[in-house]
Amino acid sequence: MLAKSPGGMEVTSIRLEKTLKDALKKLAGEQGYQGLIRQLLSDYIEQKESNSSTRISDSGIRATVEVVARKNEVCVLTGKAIQPGQPMLLGFTVYGDFVSLSLCALESS
Repeated sequence: MLAKSPGGMEVTSIRLEKTLKDALKKLAGEQGYQGLIRQLLSDYIEQKESNSSTRISDSGIRATVEVVARKNEVCVLTGKAIQPGQPMLLGFTVYGDFVSLSLCALESS
């Protein structure tokens, strides 16, 4: 989580579609939609700043689909090289990212 300093917030204006703002209010509950937006942005930045390959594990893979590599890839779980034309898995993570996986990467789980 990003460091928070008391009173260290700045006023920022952002335009949102009414339907988006209403959905955020509904999701936020007592937290308030502005707090939810701050949390979402903080989580997004934290996730993007960290290297997903070092913090992803097989439990972080939500779904996979078998595909064929079109370029050189590296499995994020095993570090195994995946050559162009070779079958591989495309994993969808709990963070909303797609990652390259070798076919055997999830066999032990």
